[in-house]
Amino acid sequence: MMLQTPLESCSSKRTLIALGSNAASAWGDVATTVQKASAAIARLSDTPPVISRLFKTPAFPAGAGPDFVNAVIRIETRLSALDVLAALHEIEADAGRERTVRWGQRTLDLDLIAMADEVLPDATTHRYWRDLPLDQQVKVAPDELILPHPRLQDRSFVLVPLTDVAPDWVHPILDQTVLEMRDARPEAELASVIPI
Repeated sequence: MMLQTPLESCSSKRTLIALGSNAASAWGDVATTVQKASAAIARLSDTPPVISRLFKTPAFPAGAGPDFVNAVIRIETRLSALDVLAALHEIEADAGRERTVRWGQRTLDLDLIAMADEVLPDATTHRYWRDLPLDQQVKVAPDELILPHPRLQDRSFVLVPLTDVAPDWVHPILDQTVLEMRDARPEAELASVIPI
């Protein structure tokens, strides 16, 4: 496991992590991969984790590959955001993840969605990535960790499972709960996120 860094905080923070897979991994089929990744992430938690149901969702963007299996896990950890991110990258690598095409087919995709009410690196940078047009999102990615995830509010495949584990979490910039963000999504999009 990783060494703890000076960035580690003194108390545990509620940490929200999204999981997705739409290609078999070294661990098995997509559902098995998400379940094994959940178990690996759970080891980072100082308390028993809370894991959402599994959901089948269309690939994003449309036509990017087979349907995904998605879930969200809530943990409490004293690790820093950068340490959590490094651990998630290790878990992805253990499952055989290779980063070739942005938003392409993936054996395992783990996204650090939020840590308590942290905004990283700052509100201005967050706004830039949050407001980036979709055609630019496909071409560029930030070279630093952005928290909360800048497109959380736009993704039903994250918001629906997130309501299983943290419905009342409040976005520190948008000042909306997970339920409010979910309910603002189009009905057809929400309906495409199907519990397994």
